[in-house]
Order: sequence, then C-alpha cells, then structure tokens
Amino acid sequence: MDSSTRPVTVIPISAFKDNYLWLLCRGAEAVVVDPGDAVPVERTLADRGLKLRAILLTHHHADHIGGVRALLDTREGQSLPVYGPANEPIDGVTDRLKEGDRIVLDAIGITFDILDIPGHTRGHIAYVAMPDESHPEAPLLLFCGDTLFAAGCGRLFEGTPAQMHDSLAKLAALPPDTRVYCAHEYTLSNLRFARAVEPDSDALERRVADADATRARGEPTLPSTIALERATNPFLRVDQAVVREAAERHAPGAGRTALSTFTALRRWKDSF
Repeated sequence: MDSSTRPVTVIPISAFKDNYLWLLCRGAEAVVVDPGDAVPVERTLADRGLKLRAILLTHHHADHIGGVRALLDTREGQSLPVYGPANEPIDGVTDRLKEGDRIVLDAIGITFDILDIPGHTRGHIAYVAMPDESHPEAPLLLFCGDTLFAAGCGRLFEGTPAQMHDSLAKLAALPPDTRVYCAHEYTLSNLRFARAVEPDSDALERRVADADATRARGEPTLPSTIALERATNPFLRVDQAVVREAAERHAPGAGRTALSTFTALRRWKDSF
C-alpha cells in the first residue's frame, strides 16, 4: 500500500511520571502533540525513521511545551511550524489558533478543526482530526490535552467551573466513536472516583476490569471514545439523576443543576 493511502498511525510516547506525548505519522512524516520533553520524541523519531513536520500545543503548562525549544534548535534552518492557542503566551508558536480555525497538515494528510476548551487554563484548545478522503469511514481523533481525561477532567488552575463544564459539553457533543487522546495516564485513579459517584454502575465495573487488565499488561488505557466517556465519566454525566444525587449527598444543595453538580464533583475529586 502506498504510504499516502495508509491511515494515520498515532503513537503514544511516555514522558515524566504519567504523560503521553502523541506522535501522528503517515509514511516517514510525523507531527507531535504536546512535546513536554524532547528526548523521548527524538528517540522515537530516530527509531522509526521519521521526520518531524509540525508541533501542536494545547496549552502552556511546562509538561506540554518543555521540549519545543530543543526540537526547534536541532532543526535550525528548517521550516517547522508550531501551532498553539491564540490566548496563551507560548514562546516559539508560529501559528496561533482559536475556535473556528482549521489547519491542514499536508505532510501527514490531516485536517484539524480547532475548539476553544478553557477551564484547566484560560486559553486551552483542542485539535479534532477529520477523516481524510482515502478513509472517510475513520473516526475523528480528538487531542484534548488536560481538559477531558479518561473517566475524569482536568483541575481548574485558571478557569471557572462554568468554563470547564461548557468545554466538556462541547467535547461530549462530538460523534460517539471519536477517539479521545488525552495527555495523562490517570484512568485508574479517575475510575476509583467514578465508582464512588456511581457504585452500582455495570458500565463502570466493566471499564475498571478492562483498565486493570490493560495496565497489568503495561499498555496505555488510551485512547478512549466519546461514547465510553458519556457512559462512565461522572463529569460528562452531571445531567443524570444518580450523579446529582451523589453530589447532593456529598455537598447538600449541589444537585440542583448540572453546573452545581459539576462544581461539587470537581471539588470532591480535588480532595479524593
């Protein structure tokens, strides 16, 4: 099969304690998402004979951008675009993006639509990779940084509960088979909290068993899917009576609305 007609491959690169840096490649061309550390990225590129053609950044935290300068310095003189959020001051960004923008990366044949998803940080963005013409049946690929996690969501370092709630609702509205590539291996700890919220959920019981087995094999629990998150992620289920009742038991009055339920769940998780 000609490399131009192959589907894009997404490779997880482990970094730090629990980060995933995502490498998208087609043929010998590659794009990296949130390279917090250049060393494992360079090692993976060399081992697989890949050429780095672009860098995508979701937000400004060091474990997501820390490797950018080193990656650029080793490619001095090359035209290597760095895409990042328009509303965050990140050195080295050549193309600043906001919701409604669309970028086309010809090197790997991928088009990304941009979503604004503030909450974890003020200017956080997500990249939604659209299916290419040779694989129209393929699911969307979502690179959402630290906003939506498998069975969880990011802490509110800069944004408000309302912002994060709205951002998660935006992501939850994507097609059910959308593959979710978040930036941390937090799944098991998030599932423990989810079971505290919904202890009688059969869907959660199955997901816990699957995640335990996956981690026992030393494999990533990612990607997830939007359908799986809708079924098992308490932060995407704040409109469900059972989740509101759990929030109410933990913080009386919290179950009145979806937003108050979300706010209570996030505070509960912060100290769980």
